[in-house]
Amino acid sequence: MDNSHQKLTTYIYTYAFPEDERSLCGLEMRSFFGKVSKSSVLESSVKIDPSRSPFMKERITVIYEGESLQILLEQVKAVELNGATFKVIYVKNGTISKAEKVGYEKRRSVEREMGLHIQGEPDFDQPNLLFGVMNVNGRWVFGEYLKSEAVWFRHQKKPHSYSTALNTRVARAVVNIAVPNPSGIKAIDPCCGIGTVLVEARSMGIDIVGSDRNHLILPGARENITHFGLTGEVNLADIQDISTHYDVAIIDLPYNLCSVITPEEQLKMLQSARGFSGKVVVVTVEPIDEILIKAGFTIVDRAIAKKGLFTREVIVCQ
Repeated sequence: MDNSHQKLTTYIYTYAFPEDERSLCGLEMRSFFGKVSKSSVLESSVKIDPSRSPFMKERITVIYEGESLQILLEQVKAVELNGATFKVIYVKNGTISKAEKVGYEKRRSVEREMGLHIQGEPDFDQPNLLFGVMNVNGRWVFGEYLKSEAVWFRHQKKPHSYSTALNTRVARAVVNIAVPNPSGIKAIDPCCGIGTVLVEARSMGIDIVGSDRNHLILPGARENITHFGLTGEVNLADIQDISTHYDVAIIDLPYNLCSVITPEEQLKMLQSARGFSGKVVVVTVEPIDEILIKAGFTIVDRAIAKKGLFTREVIVCQ
């Protein structure tokens, strides 16, 4: 039997981000899905765990959809629970107009009505299964519901930190931009510092190693990784001495007062990275396009990550 015309599963993601991180969120979206949503809702056939992204709130894996709520209510009668308990959650659509917005009472009544049409036992406290119902893009959808966990938030409380290190939200987004699909990918952070990027990457199961030429910082990086029950290799090495080949490198260029580096040193670092990695994501606080091009890179995408008056650029190169 030819299954080539089987309908792809649709996943609906809801997003929330501060205005300062709109650009970074857009680059993460493009990395995951190959497109950007102009609203706070994105639909795709690409499956991503919402807890990977610092910007995703939740995901619905669509099972049924219909032009009206009535059509959907008829469809959910066919849901098979096999003895599992369930709960229905009305997912708010932040993109619809005020006139279309649904109040609290209406949301609860939709949840109740859905629950009554599903053959099984509801459990509002500890259900085995969560379902989401949502009005999106001109139709109603129903499916498996998964809420995002703010994993990056827990990582803020690490034993060692630097004021100049990336914050955990930005670090997590940068890792997703560098490694949207971790399967079979070998990554490196060759200027790993205190290990912020390594912690985010390892917590997502990404195969990444860290190295730094500053031997004083490495014990702190290792302790940060083990503090969260993670494992990962952290080596003493200068970026110019790395000979193993990696699929992707994440380089947060040093810029604090202790490690002011000249454009010549930046060029040497990036030329080295060009030699050992197929793709490089560079985080920089100063314009670096000319140096990247001189090092042999092609810039394929970019974003700005702001924090107050402080601006970083995230540049994807190949």
